[in-house]
Amino acid sequence: MAVQDTDDDLALHRRLAAGDRAAFDELYRRYAAQAYGLAYRVTGQQMLAQDVVHDAFMALWRAPEAFDERRGSFRTFFLSMVHHRGVDQVRREQRLRARTEKAANLDPVEDEDPADAVAEAGYLGVRRKEVREALTELPAAQRQVLEMAYFDGKTQVQIAEELQIPLGTVKTRTLAAMRKLRGLLEEEAT
Repeated sequence: MAVQDTDDDLALHRRLAAGDRAAFDELYRRYAAQAYGLAYRVTGQQMLAQDVVHDAFMALWRAPEAFDERRGSFRTFFLSMVHHRGVDQVRREQRLRARTEKAANLDPVEDEDPADAVAEAGYLGVRRKEVREALTELPAAQRQVLEMAYFDGKTQVQIAEELQIPLGTVKTRTLAAMRKLRGLLEEEAT
């Protein structure tokens, strides 16, 4: 049975490489559950696991030539891809969490010159006002994800779950909002 599945997988992969959507659908049917199970074990979160599986299947669709049958079975190749993407996703979430925690920990250093603290407080007051004004110019959906991330301290996964939208949508909105915010703040600085 395993040899037959391997031969079937190879035939499906060849059809996929030729752009056959039905072959992609069949590979999805065969491997989606296994891929999700693996991604869930790696990430520990449903939304992240779904995002990992989606990304892996999209990568397969966009670049089917990445699979080389001389290096192993299709199943091993695909599940390895899912595993690596899951690990990368966990690392991204950990980095985001660390940046958020670092940003929240703004305790003053003991040996600071009091004049520096006064000057910095004045600058921060002006900058806060500029950021708040720039935030009002963002589209509502983009502003919402930024506020949830930076003011409420939520991760992108938590935001996706709370808003009941795909994690990829949260990431896209966050990136677009940060770019627009940066542009607006650079305009104010000039």
